[in-house]
Amino acid sequence: MQSTNSILMIRPVSFRMNEQTAVNNYFQEDIDLKNATINLRAQEEFDAMVSLLRENGVTVIVVDDTLQPDTPDAIFPNNWISFHEDGTVGLYPMFAENRRKERRDDIFDILEQKGFRIDTVVDYTSAEVEGIFLEATGSIVFDRIDRKAYCALSDRAHEDLFIEFCEDFEYFPVIFTANQSVGGKRMPIYHTNVMMCVADDFSIICLDAIDDKKERRNVIDHLKKSGKEILSISEAQMHHFAGNMLQVLGFGDKKYMVMSSAAYQSLTKQQVEHIQSYCGIIHSSLKTIETCGGGSARCMMAEIFLPKA
Repeated sequence: MQSTNSILMIRPVSFRMNEQTAVNNYFQEDIDLKNATINLRAQEEFDAMVSLLRENGVTVIVVDDTLQPDTPDAIFPNNWISFHEDGTVGLYPMFAENRRKERRDDIFDILEQKGFRIDTVVDYTSAEVEGIFLEATGSIVFDRIDRKAYCALSDRAHEDLFIEFCEDFEYFPVIFTANQSVGGKRMPIYHTNVMMCVADDFSIICLDAIDDKKERRNVIDHLKKSGKEILSISEAQMHHFAGNMLQVLGFGDKKYMVMSSAAYQSLTKQQVEHIQSYCGIIHSSLKTIETCGGGSARCMMAEIFLPKA
C-alpha cells in the first residue's frame, strides 16, 4: 500500500526560521517579521491545511508542540520518525542539534491510545555521535508497492546508513545526487522529498536536479520498471515546492495529492490535468511555513501505516 488515510501532524508553538538548518537548506529565506507573528501565521496556515484534509476524509492526528525544549522545526515530524505496516517505527539521526529535541516518546502513547499497534522501534539515532545523518522520509522517498527507496545523498542523507536502513526494512536502494543552483553554484538539495514524490501510478520529479546523466537514467529506469509514469517538473517549479507532495487517502479511499498552493500555482494546466487523471488535488497556502521553514506540505505530514491494535 503506497498511501494511507492516517497522518500525524505537529501544531507549532515556536515556529521561526531555524538558523541551524539554514546552513544547507537553500529553500529557507529571512522574513522581516517578529517571531511571534511568524508563529501565529504558521499556526493559521497549519490549521487551514488540517481542516482541508479532514474535510476530504483524511484522518489527521494533531499533537501540539511544546514551548520547551525550543523546537522551531517541530512542524516537520516526517524527518525524525517513520511508521510501517508491520508495526515497526523508525527513529532517525538529525543534522541540526536543535531538531533532535523534536523526538518525543509521548507520540507513541498517543498513537497507541488512538488504536494503533507499535511492535518494534528501530533506532538509528546513535549515528548522530559520528556525524552521520538520515532524516527519515525527508531523505528517503518510498515506493512501498515495489519496495524501492530513493535517496539523494547530502549532509542529511548518509549513503552507508541509508543502505543499512534498506537492509533492515527490506527496500531496494536507489541512490543518486540531486543539486540546485545557488549563487551560480550547484549545491546538494537538502532532502530528496523536495525534488520528487512517488504515488501509486506516477512520480513527480525534478530530473534537471540530477546532473549526472548515468544517475538520472538509473532513476528513470527504476521508476519505469515499477510502472510509474514520470511527470517532470522544472527546477523553478521545484523551488515552489512542486516536488514536495504526498498522496493520501480520503473518504472511500479516494486518492488525493496534497501540496501547497504555491506548488499548485507553479504547475502548468497540462500538469494539473495529468495529476487529476490519477487523483484529486488538495492544496493550501503555506507561504510563511515555506519561506521560513524551507519545507512544505509533504514535510508536515508523517504517514501512519501502523496496524490497528
